Amino acid sequence: MFQRIVNKQKLNNIFMQVNRKKIYDFDFVDIGGTLTSISRFKNKYLLIVNVASECGFTNQYQQLQELYDVYKEKLEIIGFPCNDFGGQEPDGEENIKTFCEKNYGVNFPLSSKINIQNEPVNEIYHWLCHKSENGEFDSKVSWNFQKYLLNMDGTLLNVFKSNVSPFDDRIISILEST
Repeated sequence: MFQRIVNKQKLNNIFMQVNRKKIYDFDFVDIGGTLTSISRFKNKYLLIVNVASECGFTNQYQQLQELYDVYKEKLEIIGFPCNDFGGQEPDGEENIKTFCEKNYGVNFPLSSKINIQNEPVNEIYHWLCHKSENGEFDSKVSWNFQKYLLNMDGTLLNVFKSNVSPFDDRIISILEST
């Protein structure tokens, strides 16, 4: 009887792994209103960042752009504007896009504004924050400019808090390893 229960649990775990969504199963609406599939970034590292224009970490836009310029052959950065943390992204998409381009030369993809803490929670961030979805670990977004790094096959590698620079050795060493 015990063996049957253990086997059933193993089968359930295998079934959940097979049916678990991958990051490449998701789409997002970019800041210009175009539906974009994350699958177009397969075979690249992904750095997913919740961003805000009026945050103390907003200058990380420049660092993110510099990182993107150096590693864009193997790295894709996607910025997800969000107003859930301190109301620091109050503007609409057009103003956000203009702000990012004018002040930081941002040319990596930005999504339309999303929710992370407030309903409806963005499905990509739901996936990033729940081990039951991403298969790796649970996390909670605590502030703007939190970074999620995924490897070239879409596996979640690590999460970096807002105060971690995009040029942190832990990020660079991964990008340099391939």
